[in-house]
Amino acid sequence: MFKDKPPRLSLIFQRFNAPVYFVTFNTHTRTRLLAKLEVHKALVTYCRRAADFRIGVGRYVIMPDHIHLFVCFGVGCTTTLSTWVKGLKRELDRILLSMGHQPVKLPGQKLSSFWQPGFDDHLLRSDESYAAKWGYVYQNPVRAGLVRCAEDWPYAGEVVRIDRT
Repeated sequence: MFKDKPPRLSLIFQRFNAPVYFVTFNTHTRTRLLAKLEVHKALVTYCRRAADFRIGVGRYVIMPDHIHLFVCFGVGCTTTLSTWVKGLKRELDRILLSMGHQPVKLPGQKLSSFWQPGFDDHLLRSDESYAAKWGYVYQNPVRAGLVRCAEDWPYAGEVVRIDRT
């Protein structure tokens, strides 16, 4: 029986190449409240500050009820992906509260939150993975019927260039 979790692949790959994660997190009950200018500005500001901690946020898409982004942890970064995402959620909580939104509390639940617990992450292992994932994510607003072409969606962009070549 293991007493501790086994090391993540990122710790192994970090010796050779900074790991890049594809991250997705959703609002609680998939409430549609994220596709707003204030949320977009807060996300970009938080992601720009991440560079001070050797964290680079590449491309991202904010959908009404979830966020996709690519995060690269540089060699020597001491922050974990989990800690960083929790901090981002807290910052977005602050913005959502300032906009008059209230966290969701379902009957029978003790806690209320804007977010589903946790997040999904996938470690990218090649430049092709990044390009393929981005192509799919970039088209999300089109598939959801929010815009005719992805370029028209105002809540997507790139904070820093993550070059996997």
